[in-house]
Parts: sequence; structure tokens; C-alpha cells
Amino acid sequence: MTFAPGIDEICAAAERIRGFVRRTPLLTAAPVQKQPELARGLLLKLETLQVTGSFKARGAISAVLASPPKRLRRGIVTASGGNHGLGVAYGGWAMKVPTTIFLPRSVAGDKIARLGAWGARVVISGEVWDDSNRSALQHAEAEGLAYIHSFADPDVIAGQGTIALEILDEAPDLDTLLVAVGGGGLISGIAIAAKALKGGIRIVGVEPMGAPTLHDSLAAGRPVELASIDTAAVTLGLRRSETLNFAIVRSTVDRIVLVRDTEMRAGARWLWREMGVAAELSGAAAVTALLSGRYRPAAGERVCAIVAGAGTDGMEVNSQRGSSRASRSSITER
Repeated sequence: MTFAPGIDEICAAAERIRGFVRRTPLLTAAPVQKQPELARGLLLKLETLQVTGSFKARGAISAVLASPPKRLRRGIVTASGGNHGLGVAYGGWAMKVPTTIFLPRSVAGDKIARLGAWGARVVISGEVWDDSNRSALQHAEAEGLAYIHSFADPDVIAGQGTIALEILDEAPDLDTLLVAVGGGGLISGIAIAAKALKGGIRIVGVEPMGAPTLHDSLAAGRPVELASIDTAAVTLGLRRSETLNFAIVRSTVDRIVLVRDTEMRAGARWLWREMGVAAELSGAAAVTALLSGRYRPAAGERVCAIVAGAGTDGMEVNSQRGSSRASRSSITER
């Protein structure tokens, strides 16, 4: 059985990854022109400025550095919606070991190109992360490679939890943390750390309406598998979470709200136009919960939204997205 990390493991992860990741800025949102009343008590944790462009670098490098060198020698493999793969590719590059990333067909071309820049081999397999993950597990077993799960690995969860350590170190008077939810690794780590440091803090998860994986699982009282995924926020589009993440979320997360893709796109535009912050749809999900009214803070409530990943979804030039093409020499299709 895999056990959840505690605050001691998260603090150990913070020491382990020091020098490999950035302590990202905690930005006061106000003043803004549009919806200034929401920005008044809002802080933004800018993981868009993290190595590889998202929070995923924290968990990935945490897991890589926690692995015995003998386990890594033959290479690392994982499945990803894009951002975790970039984090693992970075870890493989840092440790000088070969890395293979399995991706669904929906992943943007620019992320494939960036994976290649970190020296990773890319394999396209399946329509969503769950399909790619099955292929990654089979490949890891057949080749004797070290497999790093995108969200259900304790060392990955501990790495993501270091975000909460940084936030509460700078803003101990916070009332609420808004966190995007895909498989649940980010919110699991943040909730464990935040609740340990400040028991009364509120943790609110944000999922796409087209991929309400943990929302529906909590309603059912068990992890459920969605029949289909219908969201452009690829990194949040998973059919099923894992028992470990479900158990953590059920015991630590106060609420999960759902947002539309159109609302996330508006949230990404707000971040770009008001802050100059370039976020992808999943990166804008937490802010979107506020802007759309899906989460309504009380008067005087101090809220922090984690801006989880960089991208161009809020930019006017986004119509050109996907125009870049990676060299096909390092890409395999299955």
C-alpha cells in the first residue's frame, strides 16, 4: 500500500529540491481595471515562472532525486498531459539519464518540442492521459525502467506540497487556497502541508465541467472513472484519479467547484491583460473560479489562487497555437 506523505516528508522534499526549482513569486493582484472587487484580497502564486513552466517540476524532480541511482540507471518513463512530462524530462536531463514520455494525441505541439529540447524521447499513445499511462506502465515493465506516476507518487505529492510552504511563509493570514485539480497530485500536496501549518485554512479545488473526476468521485464516495472527457484543458483531463489522491482529497479538501472551458479562457485573458501573466487554461482554472463566481469569497476573505502553468491561451495570438512543429525524429506514434 502507498502511504500519503506528511508535513515532515514535504519539508524534506523542500530541502531535496532546493537549487533545482525556483521559489516563485507571490503577487498581490490589485490594482486591476476589470473586476477590482475580486482582486482586493487576492494573491497569485505564479508557478508559470517555475522551471519548465509549471508546478510539475517540483514533484517530478522530488521523485527523481528521491530514487536510488541504481533504479534510474536504465532510464525513466512516465505518462503526462504535458507538464509532468516536462518536469520528468528536466529531472532526467539534470541526472543525465534517458527519459521517455508517453503523451496523448491532444497534447500541444509546442510541449512536444520543449520535451525534445530537454532530451526526452516522446511516444504518442492514446486519446487521454489514462491511455498513455497504460502504455507507459507496460513499457517500464518490459524495459526495466523507473516509472514515475504523474500524481499518485508520494514523492511527487510531497514536491507539490512545497508550494504551500512558500505561500504560508509569506502570507500566514490566508483564509483560502484555490487549486486546479487534474489527477489530484497538486491539491493533495498543498492540502496536506497547508492543513498541517494552519488547520483552519480552506482548500477549494477547481475542475473543468468536462472532466469532473474528483468532484464526481467525492459525490460517489469512491474513485470513479468518467465515461468521457470533454475539455480543452488537456492537463486537467483524466478519466480516473487514484485511491491515494482520493483519500487525501476526501479528508483535507473543503470543496470542489466546476468551471467551463469558456470561463477558463476568459480567466487566462484576464491574467494576461491585467497582470501580463501568460497562463494555459489549466493554469487559469483557480483564478477562473473567482472571476466566474463559481467560488464567492466572504467579505474580507484572504484568498490565494495558484496559477499552475504557463501558456498562450489568454493571448490574442493564440489562434496560431499548434503551428510550431517538433522534429519528428524523436517522436513515436502508437
